[in-house]
Amino acid sequence: MAKKSNANRLHELVFFRIFDVGRAINLPSLQKSLAVREEGPTVRAPSRRDTPASLSLPRPLLVPLKSAASEGYGTLKAEAKVYEDGAITVCLRLRVATSLAGLETIAGAPIVRADRPGEASGSAAPGETITLSAWADRLFGEMIDLIRPAILDPASNPGKDFETYIAFCMLECPEGPERYVEKNRTAIASLMMGAPAGEEIHEQKIAETLAKPFSYAATDMAVFDLDRCFIIDPRGEYEDILLMIEHANYRLLELRVLDRLLDKRLDEAERDLGSFSRRGRAPVGAVRKKFARIQSLRFVALFVLENLENSSKIIGDYYLGQIYDRLCALFNTDGWSRSVERRLDILTSVYEMVKTDNAERRTLVLEIVFIAVCIILPVIQIWQALL
Repeated sequence: MAKKSNANRLHELVFFRIFDVGRAINLPSLQKSLAVREEGPTVRAPSRRDTPASLSLPRPLLVPLKSAASEGYGTLKAEAKVYEDGAITVCLRLRVATSLAGLETIAGAPIVRADRPGEASGSAAPGETITLSAWADRLFGEMIDLIRPAILDPASNPGKDFETYIAFCMLECPEGPERYVEKNRTAIASLMMGAPAGEEIHEQKIAETLAKPFSYAATDMAVFDLDRCFIIDPRGEYEDILLMIEHANYRLLELRVLDRLLDKRLDEAERDLGSFSRRGRAPVGAVRKKFARIQSLRFVALFVLENLENSSKIIGDYYLGQIYDRLCALFNTDGWSRSVERRLDILTSVYEMVKTDNAERRTLVLEIVFIAVCIILPVIQIWQALL
């Protein structure tokens, strides 16, 4: 007979996939066309009791998406959140009584019953089963077609850039979270790491994965890793934690996208320098155009960095602030921010040096002309007069 700690218990699996689709989204226009509601400006109740009343988060549009049946696990609910800053979150949620091993199966195996294109929705004979990841991508594909007209400066390939995170939430834990985690630490660490079934995890890695747990009440606990977390809360009061997870992933996504864009611009600058070097000079018009483009990109990047820092005001030594700091540390968002700022400075310096070089060349030409006009030409005139 299986131990109670490994028996089926009530869990909720929450799957996030956050997509970058462009510079911004016109939410008022989209709200009218879709007739959807806007989420409130603060953390949804029940929130942690020490959370400042001033804490606010971006206000997305909530768009209900179609539910799906799963193979033996019940109904999978779905919704999308559309943010003004050009991001869309597809969130899938499933409540199921299962074991820790069952949670891993749900997270990675084809369990979602999806109709093939052309088949009627709700068909008694579904065409295929796909993973949560594939189902989220499919829902996003349907969503992007609806909101495309409202996207400002859309990405060249919407959906290419995304972040994924999975929260495993336990709703039954009579023995208490500390005792449960201690008895099942290897299984929980393997689940959070997404380790293949049967793989032996070193104790050092287990300890590292389960390090820095967070608890507010005696009956709850949350442990975080890079792509997954494990939450124990029999009261089901973890909506605020899920919001912190989503916001931290969004911050990471925006920084990654911006860093890659700057990478492309640096490669372009390297090619420009090579071209200018072969010509012996840089075309003034081309340099001005490039410099204006880089300055525009710099302003956009600075605004993005500022918005990411200030959009949530998650500052302070309180429960949600500590969780957000832990997630940002795992994602190394400070490192990404420094990388973006460094690349911006390099890009600006490159074209400023080219502009300076051009200016110095023009100054040299003018000095030569000045010498010719003011010194050489009078000498020639005097010489001609003497002859």
